[in-house]
Order: sequence, then C-alpha cells, then structure tokens
Amino acid sequence: MDEPILDHLRHALLVGDGAMGTMLYARGISLGVSYDELNLSRPNIVCSIHEEYVAAGAGLIESNTFGANRVALTRHHLEDHVAEINRLGVALARQAAGNSAYVAGAIGPIYRDELEEITEENLISAYKEQITALHDARPDAIIFETFLTLNSLSVALRNCRSLTDLPLICQLALDEYGRTRDGVDVTEAFHQLYDLGANVVGANCRSGPRGLIGALEQVPLSGLILSAFPNAGSPDYIDGRFMYQASPEYFAESAIRLRDQGVRLIGGCCGTTPDHILAVAQALEGRDVVTKKRPRVVVREPQTEAQPVTEKPAEPTVIDLVKRRVTVIVELDPPRDLRYKKTIDGSAALKEAGADAVTMADNSLAETRISNMAIGHIVKQKVGIRPFLHVTCRDRNMVGMQSHLLGLHALGIDHVLAVTGDPVKFGDQPGASNVYDTSSFELIQLIKQLNRGVGFSGKELNGNTNFTVAAAFEPKYDKLDRHIRRLEKKIESGADMVMTQPIFDPRRAKEVYNATKHLGFPIFLGVMPLASSGNAELLHNEVPGFTIPDEVRARMAKVGRGPKARREGVEIAKTVADGILEYFNGIYMMTPFNRYSMTVALTKHVTGK
Repeated sequence: MDEPILDHLRHALLVGDGAMGTMLYARGISLGVSYDELNLSRPNIVCSIHEEYVAAGAGLIESNTFGANRVALTRHHLEDHVAEINRLGVALARQAAGNSAYVAGAIGPIYRDELEEITEENLISAYKEQITALHDARPDAIIFETFLTLNSLSVALRNCRSLTDLPLICQLALDEYGRTRDGVDVTEAFHQLYDLGANVVGANCRSGPRGLIGALEQVPLSGLILSAFPNAGSPDYIDGRFMYQASPEYFAESAIRLRDQGVRLIGGCCGTTPDHILAVAQALEGRDVVTKKRPRVVVREPQTEAQPVTEKPAEPTVIDLVKRRVTVIVELDPPRDLRYKKTIDGSAALKEAGADAVTMADNSLAETRISNMAIGHIVKQKVGIRPFLHVTCRDRNMVGMQSHLLGLHALGIDHVLAVTGDPVKFGDQPGASNVYDTSSFELIQLIKQLNRGVGFSGKELNGNTNFTVAAAFEPKYDKLDRHIRRLEKKIESGADMVMTQPIFDPRRAKEVYNATKHLGFPIFLGVMPLASSGNAELLHNEVPGFTIPDEVRARMAKVGRGPKARREGVEIAKTVADGILEYFNGIYMMTPFNRYSMTVALTKHVTGK
C-alpha cells in the first residue's frame, strides 16, 4: 500500500476481510483443533482464504493468530510455538495481500480456566509474548478483537503500547445496547481505550450488522476513527453444521449504514465470506468518509428497586451475624434420589440446635442430586432456616448461570458460595460435558454485577439482586502462601466472606489465623466429624483438599466403624471447633453422609444449646 494505514483511514474508507474461523470450519476443519496451528501444518488453506478476501476487495487482511497465545496453545501442547505461529500468520497474510492490502496481526482475548491456575502475571506475560512476536513480524497494525469486557482489553492494551510502535485497532464485543459485559457504555469505553493508546476503536462479533449499527449510533465522532466487523447475523444449526443467514446484499446495505455512522474500517466476523466482503467493497466504492453526524441519544429508564420477595424486614446476613457472635453454617446436601424428607428433618434439627444457615452443595463430586435450588426453597418455606447454596461453574453456561441466579433471587435465596465444581469425569456421569464458561473468580465478579443491577451481558436488570457471596479456600499444609494469594484474588473479585475445607487439627486454626489476619475478612473455618476409620482413610488418601493428621487417623482406627466411631468423630470435631473459636467467630460444618445427628451434636456444643 502507498501510505501508512492510519494516514489512509484519516481520509478514506477501508474494507476489512471476513471470517477465518468459520471459513476453515466450512472446509471441514474440526472445531476441536487449534486453528492457529494451521499456519504450520496447512499454510496453503490459510493463505488461500486470505487470497479470496483480497480478490473480493478487502484492503485489510488479519493474520490467522486470534488464539496464538501461550495459554490457548498450551491446551494443544503447542506452547513452544508461539513466536513461530504468529510469525507465519503474518507472513501468510502478507503473501496473500501483496501490495493490494494492509496486514493486521490479530490478537483475541485470553480466557482463563481456573483449573489451569493462570495467574495475572501469567496472563500479562502471555499477552506480551504474542504482542512481541507479532511486532517482530512487522504487520501494518495490530488488531485486538472480540473482547467482551473493557477491563480485559485494557489489560492487554496497557501491556502492549510499550512493546510496539505499530498502530493499534481495538474492538469490543458489545451487546445490542452498546455496553460491554462489565457494564461500560460504548462511548465511555472507546474514550478509555483511546486514552490507553488505541488508534482505532470499534466493535466486532457478538451480533449481526443491526446490533453494531445500534451500538455505534450512540457514539459522537469527535476525532475517533471507528471500525466495525459484524457477524453475518445469528447462526442456525442445520444438518449438523452452524450456518449464518445474512445475505451479501443485506451486508452491503448494512455497510452503508455503518459508514453513515462514521465507521471507516468495515469488515466482517463470524459467518462472513468473500461474497459478503465483495458486496461491501462494491457498496462502499466511491463513497467518502463521514466526519459529522448527530448521535442517537439513549434514554435509559431510572433503575427501580427490585420487588421484595416478602414484606418482612430483611434478615441480617451471615456477615452481620458473624461480626457480633459465633455463627454456624452447616452443610447438608440434597439427596441423590427423590427421598428428600431426611434433608428437611435434618434442617429442622439443625435450626433447633442453633445453626444459622444450611448450605447445600451443587451436585458435589459431580454426583447427580436433586437441585439445591428446589431443596433450598423447600427448606426455607417449611423450616424457616436460611439456605446457603453452592453455585458451580461446571454445569451452566453464561445463559443458564444468570437465569439460575435470578431464579434464586426471585425465591428469596440470597446467600451463595461460588465454586469451580468437580470435573464430571469423577462423578456418576463421566460422559457428560464440563461447561466452565467462567472461573470462580469471574463468577464472583458477575454475581456482584447482578447486585449492581447489571446482567452478565451488560444489560440493566430494572432492579438488583442482593447476594452475599462466599468464596472457597483450601487451608492446605503445603503451599499455603499460594492459596492465600488465590484467596486475596477472590476478595479482590468481590467475595464477601470465605468458607474453607475442613481442618482436623485444632492447632491448624492458629496457623490459618496468622496467615489470614491481615485480610480483616470474615472466614468460616471448616470442621467435619469423621464417620469411621474408613472415612478418615478415604478422605486423607483419595479426596483433594483433605489432610488428616496421623494421630486422628489412629484414634479412628481404634474404633473402626459404627455408632462408637461416629461418637469418636464428633468428639474429635468438638476439639477442633474449640480450637477454631479461639481465633474465628465463624464455623462451617460438613455433615458426613448426611448423618445430621453428628452435626446437630457438634452445633449444640458450639452454640451451647
């Protein structure tokens, strides 16, 4: 090209390319492989797609490097090929572009899977590594795209500007209201990105042309260079394949409307093909850039208070209670079959013993149980004790997760424990799928976002939830410092309190106190009476997060199993609880095998009833 890309965009329109991923999918490349790796193993197919877009009239080609970062490539055992894949991605795009098109090195968001233990430092390091690799390959620009939150794009951008002098194009995935997933309006988001060093700002993916047009109608031009890469509508699942419905003619008409909103760089995202780009190029040919427009003013209704579930005054939260006195939460899981009367009876007995809440796991150990939402509601209605429900990342996608949480709010259930969830391969249905759309850190943030009246998509809820959100913590003997750092991160994410795995040595309470006292944070330390010697050995040897001292296992070995063993387990737990109460006001009891008589006895010991 005859001039730098920014100089071109200051006075002329530029047509971008279309989708790479869905084009590869259409050619039979499985969704399970690394598409970025194809730069190494099948460069001809990547280059041929680039060439088709250039022939269609694209003046900007993106490298096939959207997911070519260390985190994503590690999942395919390709972490040692980051630099090579990015370098080849730019080279293939340059080969296809020739002198007819600019080349942009593409960077997508890095999705963190909590099971992979990705720290903030590792995340930033991965961005820096990819940015450096792309910079060294010398494309004409770097394009960040499909970032759902302003925060995640800001992290990448802050760590990019010092590494490259290349122009930076930054694109967010906005909802139809022009907001990011973390609730930032499009105009504010664009200006923040400019302040961080972006040269071009815009939107891509998540919706078709109409959604992006609606979002960008709100944006005053005021010197901004805008880009837009919409999807080809929404996908339909036909004969085992995802198909996008927007026609090239519709896409061409939409490109003119985007240009009328001041957009200067117009391409396509998921589902777009060379035919769509050809139609866009033909529609925009001979048209000038738009420098003035009247933005659409979005009038948002004032946020209203959520309707109360009952007319009774709000009960004090567990956080309120633990600041004043000893507070007891007892775990009593829903049953694996339809017989749930024992759970109701146990909850009533625990309430009478002085428990402040009954917490229920969300299909613990990936074993299928009655919905804890259903049992929690029944317990609340019939017994009158507070249900405190676990919510796992394992079973629900983002749609189902928000729906579930809003349902809990509607039922008046306002205390939740956000956890990752045990992988399904360890449960009773190992062929099921893990979801893990979010990590527990992100789930905490999203629940607190609901408390602000904003849904996961950034859409206002016309009310707000009022969840108290607990985080899980494993007070392991080894690597305690590492687990404290994870705990600090959960607190930063917005957790209101912490519930720990059980300890079996009263001296451990002092160690945990000394390690966490700087936090000044409500901690409910876990305790669980052992049901038998076999129970103790199983937990110690086979269940992650459990460490049982030799002397405790020896005591349980002497009594074996049966009523005598259960009494001994309760006595050991009483000693542990006494040790906890020297340092903490909060105790989190776990009921072994739903034998609630054991935790009832332990609760009475703690509460003095």
